[in-house]
Amino acid sequence: MRVHKIISLFAVPRKTAYLVDVHLLGSDAFTITNNKNNSIKTVLESPSIPKVFFDVRNSSDALFNLYNISLSGVEDLQLMELAYRPGPNSSKKYLADLATCVEQSSLLLDAQKREWERGSKKKARMFDYQQILDARPLREEIEQYCVQDVTVLPGLYKTYDNKLRRPGERFWQVEAQHAAKKRIKLSQAPQCNGQDKNNMLGPWSKSEIEQAIEDWNEDVMFEAMHGDAAPDWEKELEDFFDLEEDHDDDDGYDNYQDTARDCIGWEEDMMKNGELF
Repeated sequence: MRVHKIISLFAVPRKTAYLVDVHLLGSDAFTITNNKNNSIKTVLESPSIPKVFFDVRNSSDALFNLYNISLSGVEDLQLMELAYRPGPNSSKKYLADLATCVEQSSLLLDAQKREWERGSKKKARMFDYQQILDARPLREEIEQYCVQDVTVLPGLYKTYDNKLRRPGERFWQVEAQHAAKKRIKLSQAPQCNGQDKNNMLGPWSKSEIEQAIEDWNEDVMFEAMHGDAAPDWEKELEDFFDLEEDHDDDDGYDNYQDTARDCIGWEEDMMKNGELF
C-alpha cells in the first residue's frame, strides 16, 4: 500500500474486520502491545503467522520505508491467482486486478459481487479519497469501503489455495510462495517504483516456466530414486527465480491500475495458535 490513513485487517476465525487509524496513531499503530507484549509489527514480521495480501508490493514498500516493518510469512493472492490460472503457460503473462479476481473466483453470490463492484467504482471516482480519509469522525461510507476490499479476500484465498493444494499442483504453489518473497525483497529496494508499467506483468516468462518445470521434474525423479540424497529443489527454485526479470515492453500498459490492497489478519488469540490469515 501506500500505507493508507486507515489500514484494514480481517480476522477470519472471528469473521471480523478491524480498521487501524494510522492517521491518528502514527507509528504507534504498529508498536502498541497487548498484554502478551505482541503488536501488529511483531505479527507482520513473524514468519510463522500467515498473512494474506492482494498485491503486496506497495504495502511492503510503505511498511518498510515508513515504519521499518519487514514483512514475512506472506501469501499474495494476486500471485496465487496467476499460479492457479488454467490454460497454457503463455496465459500467465499478465496479472489480474482485484475486481477481475472477485468476478471470476469469489465465493460471493452474484448480487454481492454487484454490490462490491458498485462500491469499488464509487470509491475510484472519489478524486479526493485520500483527503477524505483525513476527516474525523470517519464517514460511514468510507468505513464500508475500507472494509469491503478485505472481506472478499478469504473467499479468494480458499478458491486458490484449494486448487494449489491438489495433487500435481505443488510446483505452482511453491512458485507463488517464492514470487511473494521476491516481491517483498524488491519492494524494499531504493529503486522500487510502484507505478512502473512492468508491474502488470507476471513474474514468470514462458521460457522460465518451461525451464523451471523441466528442472522440477528432474529433481522429483532424482528424489524418488535417491531419497535423502536428493537436492534441495525448493532452495534451487528460490535461487533461480531470484534473478532479475527482463520483460519486453508490450501494449496495454496504460490500462494497468494499481491493485495493492491492505493486509488482512491480526487477532490476539490467533497469534498464540499461529492462525493469522
